[in-house]
Amino acid sequence: MQNIRRALNKDKIQWNTTIFMIIFHLGTLCALYFFSWKWLAISILLNWIGGSLGIGIGFHRLMTHRGFQTPKIVEYFLAVCGTFALQGGPINWVVTHRIHHAFTEGPNDPHSPRDGKWWAHMEWILRGTAQQHSEKVMRRYAPDLMKDPVHVWINRLYFVPLTVSGIVLFLIGGLPAVLWGAFLRVTLGLHATWLVNSATHLWGNRRFATSDDSTNNWWVALLTFGEGWHNNHHAYPTAARHGLKWYEIDINWWGITALKMMGLAKSIKLVSKEQIDASDEYGALRKVA
Repeated sequence: MQNIRRALNKDKIQWNTTIFMIIFHLGTLCALYFFSWKWLAISILLNWIGGSLGIGIGFHRLMTHRGFQTPKIVEYFLAVCGTFALQGGPINWVVTHRIHHAFTEGPNDPHSPRDGKWWAHMEWILRGTAQQHSEKVMRRYAPDLMKDPVHVWINRLYFVPLTVSGIVLFLIGGLPAVLWGAFLRVTLGLHATWLVNSATHLWGNRRFATSDDSTNNWWVALLTFGEGWHNNHHAYPTAARHGLKWYEIDINWWGITALKMMGLAKSIKLVSKEQIDASDEYGALRKVA
């Protein structure tokens, strides 16, 4: 507990992270001067690879919550996809999110809006954990991944895939390709993910009476391939499907379904119809201003 509190020290500026964030935001602004439909399409594709296959399906629903099972080679592939989003290594990401679920809205929550809206969205990256944890904390909250040498290797070299992709983009299309395929894509993807930490604990609807402030936010769900159905997720964290109603678009769930159809996903954990219907007793979709 003490190690976690020390990691949440708000007075410590994470200079490496801060400098990289400034560079990537400046690169995003520069990208607007080099608009191209081709590079826009490529950035969307890469964002799906990093944000949906990597973060949503891989880091979150598979590695953090074990909402389904897949062959190890597929798990490693999804972990590498997640590194393209520049949100830290898979183990560090998983540890941060497991701590969030263990202490949601409490003093040890890495990014609760109760500590400030800006803190929850981005400041925790600049002056908080910044996805960095001691080995002791990582072994406590992700012992399954820490025992896997491949995951440890990917976690240590998480910056390599994005760096290589940047070089490839430059060789193919020069500076505009890098600005759109790396800088703009990564920056917008980061803000989309951070909106799950901030917006979905502030604004939206509540289907389930959870002990935290989580909400379902449709526009965050659209930006994050389905991660915005956050109240559903906090009510049933291990469920692989977050969009529980037909109108709750959950692209990450579609991806898991595709893996199942290919025989690459099994033991999929879901919320039962009875559990969904029981939420109506609480008052489905209570509005949070």
